[in-house]
Amino acid sequence: MRHLAAYLLLQIGGNASPTAADIKKVLGAVGIEADDERLEKLISELEGKDINQLIAEGSAKLASVPSGGAVAASSGAAAGGAPAAAAAEEKKEEEKKEEKEESDDDMGFGLFD
Repeated sequence: MRHLAAYLLLQIGGNASPTAADIKKVLGAVGIEADDERLEKLISELEGKDINQLIAEGSAKLASVPSGGAVAASSGAAAGGAPAAAAAEEKKEEEKKEEKEESDDDMGFGLFD
């Protein structure tokens, strides 16, 4: 992801086709070491392609991905009445259990520690 971000920054800055050396320079400026294998793969896959067209195609693909699962659950709960209340209580209990499990997983280490 960092390689792609550097590539996009260079394009926004006016470099129409950034090279691996350009990307390494940007990443090195902020203290990030570039992975040569991934960098070469990125450069080869983006070579000769219009980045704006790729972003538009990706956005179109993401638009077709369903992401409204909560809407179906809420409409079912409104029609259910008493069973919906019992389901809500069960869901709360499950969430509490999951929260306890998740807090044990990080063992005191944060993402940016």
